[in-house]
Amino acid sequence: MSEYFDNIVKIMTRYWDVFLVTGVSYTLLLSVITVFFGAILGIFFCLGRMSRFKVLNWLCIAIVEVVRGTPMLLQLYVGYFLVPKLLPFAVSDFVSIAIALIINSAAYVSEVFRSGIQSVDSGQTEAARSLGLSSSQTMLRIVLPQAVKTILPALGNEFITIVKDTSLASTFFIGELMTSYLKVKGTTYLTMECLFIVGVIYFVLTFILNRLLCAFERRLRAND
Repeated sequence: MSEYFDNIVKIMTRYWDVFLVTGVSYTLLLSVITVFFGAILGIFFCLGRMSRFKVLNWLCIAIVEVVRGTPMLLQLYVGYFLVPKLLPFAVSDFVSIAIALIINSAAYVSEVFRSGIQSVDSGQTEAARSLGLSSSQTMLRIVLPQAVKTILPALGNEFITIVKDTSLASTFFIGELMTSYLKVKGTTYLTMECLFIVGVIYFVLTFILNRLLCAFERRLRAND
């Protein structure tokens, strides 16, 4: 057992930058990009699902259901091979994987937005329409601002989930934590020690983010 922990110390002494600089930075960058653009795209999916235009409605429903009904790893493979062929310019593997993650996140976030919008009392929508506001003005000025309080904690949970789900991107060696594990393991041949280090880093990241989210939720409740 002492040899096991000695190996962990040696690995961290020599490869700390691979784990804590490259791995963590790529993981957080990929997570932030995914949740930010996923939230924007998720709004469009949500509004599309609630639209009266049948074609747009069915298209958004189809995309959301397909994404939610298939494994993320499969979607990453599709993004990795398909995105470079669809775009008229060259993109890196990181961008291809990020786009696949964004679409995956948007499908789930759209349901979060939909539940948040539906939680707003319909009487307020009727009151806004009776005052002469259009449906789009009512949505932007009345419904969405109130739905944000319900949505933000769920978006925080989505961010924490994405931090962990980026581990699947190691299949394509784009630089996040599990890619760091594969690189160091390939050099040292110390599998369990490297896994332990990556596991601790993931736990620390998600624990800190979870504590921040809980503090944010308490502040929201205090302001009600």
